Amino acid sequence: MEIAVIGTGYVGLVTGTCFADGGNNVTCVDIDAAKVAALSRGEIPIYEPGLADMVTHNLDAKRLTFTTNLAAAVATAEIIYLAVGTPQGADGAADLSAMWKVVQGIAPHLREDTVVVTKSTVPVGTNARIFAMLKELTGRECEVASNPEFLKEGAAIDDFIKPDRVVVGVRSERAADVLRQLYEPFLRTEHPFLVMTPESAEMTKYVANALLATKISFINEMANLCERMGGDINDVRRGIGHDSRIGFAFLFPGVGYGGSCFPKDVRALASMAKDHGIEPRMLRAVDEVNDCQKQVVIEKLKTLFGKELKSKTVAIWGLSFKPRTDDIREAPALALIDYLLAVGAKIQVHDPEAIANVRKLYGDKLTYCELQMPALAGADALCIMTEWNDYKRPKFDEMRTLMRTPVVFDGRNLYDPERMQALGFQYHSIGRPAV
Repeated sequence: MEIAVIGTGYVGLVTGTCFADGGNNVTCVDIDAAKVAALSRGEIPIYEPGLADMVTHNLDAKRLTFTTNLAAAVATAEIIYLAVGTPQGADGAADLSAMWKVVQGIAPHLREDTVVVTKSTVPVGTNARIFAMLKELTGRECEVASNPEFLKEGAAIDDFIKPDRVVVGVRSERAADVLRQLYEPFLRTEHPFLVMTPESAEMTKYVANALLATKISFINEMANLCERMGGDINDVRRGIGHDSRIGFAFLFPGVGYGGSCFPKDVRALASMAKDHGIEPRMLRAVDEVNDCQKQVVIEKLKTLFGKELKSKTVAIWGLSFKPRTDDIREAPALALIDYLLAVGAKIQVHDPEAIANVRKLYGDKLTYCELQMPALAGADALCIMTEWNDYKRPKFDEMRTLMRTPVVFDGRNLYDPERMQALGFQYHSIGRPAV
């Protein structure tokens, strides 16, 4: 099939590349000429395992191209994917200004049989508004479908080519058939192709992310309660996780969620609820608990060091909001950095992929370490904020030797408390007794 993908952000780039790898001819469009030129050379602006090799392979195979020429890309496309950014506005709602501009831009060039598909996360009702706009601009009823993405950063390629399910919202059987044919190579393991209304498809994306965020905030609040009451959240998690009604997914206590999806989507869904006369009590609580959880390590530092924290050197392992990505949007580590800078502490940081993005934010205010162990030199405390595999089996003897005082605040519960005590560390984790 001939496919145009408008927008080469995270979702657009992964979507276009994976469709090209599935044998389609894909043209990815962006207004940023420098970015398009870099992508055309196979230079990827984000870190996502496997993506760079897949882009290069499909560029070489002539199935994937990048351009700034919207009109040319749209004119030949059987399917057009809209993957533009929908950032959070000041009121918590999604900002759709870029989406409306793209819809106006594609309208004069649409083929009559083209299916326009929203891939961006958009508020419920956006599909209907695009349908109405295109009808007004073209004088005919265009096929407009919704196909929300369920990609996890760090595992996006696998999520796309081996999806749990594909959700499409359509108004006609023809649009459903076109998208079913497109996804057929990715659904050979009998995972479902779910057809519903556009409104239900749009809602599905928000509800999925809100529920996952709720599980994270719930287990974090229970972890905090365990600390106060002498319980161990890891034991509790095992006790509930083996219940088939609950399971273990997204029940790992930590320092809160971040990234481009969960915070934005929880707030956007709350905003939609408010607009429709529903008080989003649970959604607001999920967001509030998460904001508070980002302060947990800060509070532990304050409890231990008090006013002396301003004279301390703090090492931070992990800057991205999760492992296997360089994305630092709403990362818990940033809240910690901001606090430590405000009190005047010295900060030494390491992350396998996110150093460059953090440097753009903080410049020379931090000490950046390309290797994890040098970040510990002279440190009064280590804070672990991202569960990279690099940090799971460190040389503890070397750690203790490098640090001025062997104090570890483990925001991801990577280590066994009793072992850390035996190794000579003062160890603080989440929802478990300090040792």
